[in-house]
Amino acid sequence: MERHIQRVLNKVSFVSTTIATLILIFLLLQTPETCIPAKAPKKPHLRFPKSTCDFSARYYLPHHKKNARLWSSKSWMTKVSSYTHFFTQLYQTGVLKNHSKVLCVSAGAGHEIMALTKMGVEDVTGVELIESLPLVSRADPNNLPFFDGSFDVAFTGHLEETLYPLQCAGEMERTVRKGGVIVVAVEECNEEEVKNIYRLFRRSRLLDYSHVTFQGRRFTRIVMKNKAST
Repeated sequence: MERHIQRVLNKVSFVSTTIATLILIFLLLQTPETCIPAKAPKKPHLRFPKSTCDFSARYYLPHHKKNARLWSSKSWMTKVSSYTHFFTQLYQTGVLKNHSKVLCVSAGAGHEIMALTKMGVEDVTGVELIESLPLVSRADPNNLPFFDGSFDVAFTGHLEETLYPLQCAGEMERTVRKGGVIVVAVEECNEEEVKNIYRLFRRSRLLDYSHVTFQGRRFTRIVMKNKAST
């Protein structure tokens, strides 16, 4: 009797195992609904994957075409125009010249680089933590990869956003030659606030500061002369 019960249990166990295995195989062979490719979109470069198993073909846009599309946008041209107006005033005062070697620190996507280049400045270098080629190279504003006194002019419009403003100011002074110029644009501030910013540049002399309209907002432009290189 016991042997009979054991045989029945063995048969039940075998049948259960077989059924479970078949169900598992069936599930593994099924394609999840999220992996079923959708119809090809009209604008494939604007389509993003809906899941990690979305294997539909990606539309590749060459780097130069991406730049061409970006640089022709209204937003881009408006910002470049603002920088052009900003730098034109520096041309008029003799701070900038066509042969000036200019360094733009924390240059973002490179609007100021394009503005200066179109104005005729022959040697412009832009750096940022994240590169945006071909206008901006990757470099740490707090540890610039340039020799002492390499530039005639250094500019930044993002000193307030840097993690270590004193170190960034020191690096700008180090890389600008003796007698060179440092230009900083900050949100509009009063005379006392200008002095606080100026104190960050320990080896420079304040030449001038003025309030300007920049990208539709009010800014203060501070111009300093580097007294000595390290």
